[in-house]
Amino acid sequence: MKLKLEQVHPWRIVTDGYYKLAFVTFISLLSLFLYLLFVSSCSRIKMTTMESLIGLVNRIQRVCTVLGDHGGDNALPTLWESLPSVAVVGGQSSGKSSVLESIVGRDFLPRGSGIVTRRPLVLQLHKTDDEERDYAEFLHLPKEKFTDFAMVRKEIQDETDRMTGRSKQISPIPIHLSIYSPNVVNLTLVDLPGLTKVAIEGQPDSIVQDIENMVRSYVDKPNCIILAISPANQDIATSDAIKLAREVDPAGERTFGVLTKLDLMDKGTNALDVLEGRSYRLQNPWVGVVNRSQADINKNVDMIAARRREREYFATSPEYGHLASKMGSEYLAKLLSKHLESVIRAQIPMITSMINKSIEELEVEMDHLGRPVAVDAGAQLYTILELCRAFDRVFKEHLDGGRPGGDRIYGVFDNQLPAALRKLPFDRHFSMQNLRKVVSEADGYQPHLIAPEQGYRRLIEGAINYFRGPAEASVDAVHFVLKDLVRKSIGETQELKRFPTLQAEIAAAANEALERFRDDSKKTALRLVDMESSYLTVDFFRKLPQEVERGGNPAASTVDRYEEGHFRRIGSNVSSYVGMVTETLKNSIPKAVVYCQVREAKRSLLDHFYTQVGKEGKQLGKMLDEDPALMERRQQCAKRLELYKSARDEIDSVSWAR
Repeated sequence: MKLKLEQVHPWRIVTDGYYKLAFVTFISLLSLFLYLLFVSSCSRIKMTTMESLIGLVNRIQRVCTVLGDHGGDNALPTLWESLPSVAVVGGQSSGKSSVLESIVGRDFLPRGSGIVTRRPLVLQLHKTDDEERDYAEFLHLPKEKFTDFAMVRKEIQDETDRMTGRSKQISPIPIHLSIYSPNVVNLTLVDLPGLTKVAIEGQPDSIVQDIENMVRSYVDKPNCIILAISPANQDIATSDAIKLAREVDPAGERTFGVLTKLDLMDKGTNALDVLEGRSYRLQNPWVGVVNRSQADINKNVDMIAARRREREYFATSPEYGHLASKMGSEYLAKLLSKHLESVIRAQIPMITSMINKSIEELEVEMDHLGRPVAVDAGAQLYTILELCRAFDRVFKEHLDGGRPGGDRIYGVFDNQLPAALRKLPFDRHFSMQNLRKVVSEADGYQPHLIAPEQGYRRLIEGAINYFRGPAEASVDAVHFVLKDLVRKSIGETQELKRFPTLQAEIAAAANEALERFRDDSKKTALRLVDMESSYLTVDFFRKLPQEVERGGNPAASTVDRYEEGHFRRIGSNVSSYVGMVTETLKNSIPKAVVYCQVREAKRSLLDHFYTQVGKEGKQLGKMLDEDPALMERRQQCAKRLELYKSARDEIDSVSWAR
């Protein structure tokens, strides 16, 4: 219905305009509020992300230790050595422990003479809200919170002794300690044993080199930040920390120099040449600190008060006053935290790539190592049969040419058998002396009239008898090749590597079958030789020239039988026949060997074993006993795979600021 103008009240028109203006204003203010909220959220996200970088590495380091990765393991990929860290290095009595306690603001490290730090201490600092109370947690005691830091010191000592005993030995397995406090910055430090030049009583002479090797294993890593602690009251040229840092980081790109005991220098001297980089230049700044004195430690001077006294020292010092803003343990902690964040940010892509690659490699290896064995008999029987079939496939590949080795059987027939036949003593057998002896003895008292048939037969039988040796040798040579291929096939069947007992069972069953095949083959090959002796080819001799020429004088031929020419003709005829037999056997012996040995090995190598396995019942489990070394390897790989997947999840959970 069309509304007439006079029907609309003037006040309603004004009210509708007001609502529209108010609505537009509300939308504008809401948009502005949401924009400011978004900007504020982005700022908080960015700040949270920066703080989460060190926390991320902290979490991954803890998982590394729990799952057995603390570096130095060449047998498995190590994530620990890829993580950025700050390694605290210094000689004994350099003030290393005091620097750490100043950074933390707590008195918590064991003290004493000699080598006190005997295991790496991974110290993870977490900044908390101001109202929260300081507390500490050890990775090996996950359910305990320590608020008494004297008990933290005792637990560090006790845990060290649990691993190394009281013999003052050292161990590379780290202790993980997390400290939560509003008075710290987010930072992770690795406290290492102090470098020393002599062993103390109760320690082996190798301890000096052992400590250096352990420290070097950390600082050698290109992504390790070196915190080199040196006392100011000693010549910097003799500093153990600087000497080692110079060797592994000659350009000084990842070394931070810390100068302790500035307040203990002789009057009239200062450390400005060092702090300002003139004595020994580093790419990063030198930082001077003033720790508590031994008297302060004995009096249990509060660490917060010690920090305040340190600030006052630099602020009022005529030598170091101009450097006061860049001196002290608090500045050192912030400097390291900021630098560690930047290093982690730069390393994250490389770490992510390394994690993904290692996961792929470990999963491939886990596939080769296989899953744990089932406990029920049916599954065990199925597993055994599958493993046998896997072996059988590899064995057949060797015979059929998919893998090397089968050609050696052909080599027996093509090289060894002909060579053995050529070496048969036919020269001696067909010598004039032997011909005369065999032919003469064959007829006894009754000399042959025309041709010495018995002499021929005895000469041929004697010659054919020599073929037994090459026939048996061919059988044995092929048997040796087949046994070797069984051995190789077992070794090359990846699925079998887990089960040494089953390997032995399959090898025994296969070799037993090969023995049976060899016996059958040898009987067959010798039968071929015997068949050549048992029936001579008549046509061969019918084609030979007759002893008596047509129309000749028989009486005269009886005189020729004692002449040399007569025996030479006999020897020549027999030799020709034997040559024909040689060619026959050279072809038939390989056929017999292949039929009886190679063909049967392909068809039924494990048939008897399959029959026996079906009757084993409870013995199946024993066949599937795994190699302890492979079981350990699978456990190691599984742990390391769990580590990398956990690390990947940790990285994925962090929202990176763009």
